[in-house]
Amino acid sequence: MSFGTIFFIIVAAIVLFQLRSVLGKRTGNERPPFDPYSRRDAPRDDAARNDNVVTLPNRRGGTEIEGEAAPAATPYEAIDKVAKPGTPVNAELRRIRDADPSFDPKEFLDGAKVAYEMIVTAFADGDRKLLKNLLSPDVYQGFEQAISEREQRDERMQFSFVGIDDATIVGAEQKDREAMVTLRIVAQVISAVVKPDETVVDGDLETVVEVKDVWTFARDTRSRDPNWKLAGTESEDA
Repeated sequence: MSFGTIFFIIVAAIVLFQLRSVLGKRTGNERPPFDPYSRRDAPRDDAARNDNVVTLPNRRGGTEIEGEAAPAATPYEAIDKVAKPGTPVNAELRRIRDADPSFDPKEFLDGAKVAYEMIVTAFADGDRKLLKNLLSPDVYQGFEQAISEREQRDERMQFSFVGIDDATIVGAEQKDREAMVTLRIVAQVISAVVKPDETVVDGDLETVVEVKDVWTFARDTRSRDPNWKLAGTESEDA
């Protein structure tokens, strides 16, 4: 399968329904759950599909108006809408598009927003199984360590995801067989670390805060697995 985008819309809707019924080093004491890790390479081996991994649409559907086929889009039209032509980001996105003609950056952004909510919520809940399916091994190791340290301190997170204000592609790279796309995400959350007696260790149980993160998703373009994984995170200072 081509790698056009991360999450299949239909499956993503199902996962979101389930989730709603569901960056620095994470220690559990900093403003959670956003932890900056240095950028790391994504795994290059084919990964097994898992029920917790969702996939963005790989192909854009054709549209017709009054029985007439819509004019064919130029190969880079969708890319030019999200990255200014002539910029390094646009050039690299075009290389990714060349590697897989089904790549659509807008659909990628839509799927990345879904992934962002899933990942930060899973971190807050300590859901290792879900995180392992959505993160590269290196990033997962950092997240898992933070969760373990939080548990050892007998602390837990109370977390509510409010929404994403903005998600913008700020970087891209097609290197050999690996594609990487970097996003700047601005989100609103309510987050606090609490003790068993409900004492707040960090954060606020009622205040909505703005967080700014830079996340890199990566995928082996020659892999049969269509899914992208989070390969690097860092937190942008306010």
